[in-house]
Amino acid sequence: MLPSEFCDNRKAQKSNIIIILADDLGYGDTSVYNGWVKTPHLERMASEGMTFTDFHSNSSVCSPTRAAFMTGRYQQRVNIIDVIASHLDTPGLETTELTIPRLLKKGGYKTGMFGKWHLGTDLKQNPINHGFDEFVGFLSGVTDYHNHRDWYNGLERKRIEGYATHLITEHAVRFIEKNKSNSFFLYVSHQAVHLPFQTPDDTLEKRKNDKPVPKSERWSRKRIRPKYKIMLEEMDKGIGKILDTVKCYNLADNTFIFFFSDNGAIGAGSNQPFRGGKFSHYEGGHRVPAIAWWPKKITAGVVTNEVTMGMDIFPTVMDIADIPIPEDRKLDGTSMKDLLFKQADFPDRKLFFGYEPKLGTAMRDRNWKMIVKSNKCELYDLDNDISEKNNLIEKYPERAKKMKEAISKWKKEVSMQAKKEVE
Repeated sequence: MLPSEFCDNRKAQKSNIIIILADDLGYGDTSVYNGWVKTPHLERMASEGMTFTDFHSNSSVCSPTRAAFMTGRYQQRVNIIDVIASHLDTPGLETTELTIPRLLKKGGYKTGMFGKWHLGTDLKQNPINHGFDEFVGFLSGVTDYHNHRDWYNGLERKRIEGYATHLITEHAVRFIEKNKSNSFFLYVSHQAVHLPFQTPDDTLEKRKNDKPVPKSERWSRKRIRPKYKIMLEEMDKGIGKILDTVKCYNLADNTFIFFFSDNGAIGAGSNQPFRGGKFSHYEGGHRVPAIAWWPKKITAGVVTNEVTMGMDIFPTVMDIADIPIPEDRKLDGTSMKDLLFKQADFPDRKLFFGYEPKLGTAMRDRNWKMIVKSNKCELYDLDNDISEKNNLIEKYPERAKKMKEAISKWKKEVSMQAKKEVE
C-alpha cells in the first residue's frame, strides 16, 4: 500500500476506466476459480466486485480477441481472424476503425496503454495512432521478458530495462498518479503468462551460460510450471499495486476496473474443468477468468453466470463514460452495465467463435454449443456436459440443422461487412 502522505483527494469527474488483460491465462489457474496458483489480489478484486463464470474471449488466440474488445465488433468485421504475425501475412487493425481509446479521447479522457498490443506491427498501427495519448510496450505477439529492444515509447522505438511484468505495472501506476485529477482510460495489457516462461530471476546475464533445452523438454510441465506460477504471482502483485494506487488517491468510488484473459491456457496452465485450451473451440479455449471491480457500484462478492463476451466491453465502457456511440457504427457487443450494477438478467443471444479455416466456427445458443469444421459437426449441452464429451449431433438433428443455418448466415454477414468496409 502506498504511504498516505503521497496520496491526495480530488473532485469528482467522469468515471475512470481500467482494463487489465492477461495473456494465455487459463480458467483453472487462479485461486479465484479454485485454481492451483494463489492470487490474493485477484481474490481481493473478486471479493469486492463481480466474478464471471461464463465470460468468453472472442477467440482462442490473441489478436482476434484484442480486435473484438477494442472495437465492440466481431473480429471478422475488422478482418482480423488469425494471430497477427509477419510470416502469416495477416493484416493489422486499420486506423479507420473506431476504438475504445479513440472515442474516449474525443470525449475528454486521457488515454494510456502499457504492454502488449498485437494488433499490427506497422508504425501506422501503433496504439498512438488508435487514440492512445501514451504507449509503452511492444507491437508484436511475443518477446523476451528481459530484453526489450523491440519496445516502443510512443512512436519511438526504445530499449527499456527491466522485467516486462514489472515495467507494465510501473508505467500503469505512474499514469494513474499523473492523471489522478483527470478522467482517464488505462489499458494494462500484460505479457504474462504467455511464453517464453521467464521469471524476474531469469535475466539475460543469468541465461548466458544456460544449456539449450532439448526439444523433448521444451513443453515439460515439470520444467515450466514453477516458472509459470511465479509469472502469474508477479502479475497478481502488479494488479494489487494498481488497486492500491486507485484507493490511495481516493479514486476507487469513481473507477471501474475489468480483468480478463485473451484466451485459454496452453502448456503449463490449467483450463479445468473444461476441454481444450488455446487454439481450440472447446470451452477451455475461450471461456476465461473475468472480474469486474467498482466499490459502491458493484455489489461486493457477487457471482454472475450470465453468458458474456469480450466485445461487450466496448459498449459497457461507453455506457459508463456516458459517451454516445455513432449511429452508423455497427456493434455486436451488448452493454453489461445493468448486469454489473443491478445484477439484471443479460439478454439471450447467439454468439459465434470463428477461426476459419484452422478451427472452423463455433456457436453458443444458451446451453447449446455447436462446433463446425469442414464436414464435421459437434453438438453439446453445456448444462449437462460442461466438458464437452458427449456429442449429441445425431440425437438432436433439428436443433443441429437450425444452428448450422445460423452459423452459415452469420459467416456470410460478417464476411460481407468486412469486404464492404475494405472496399
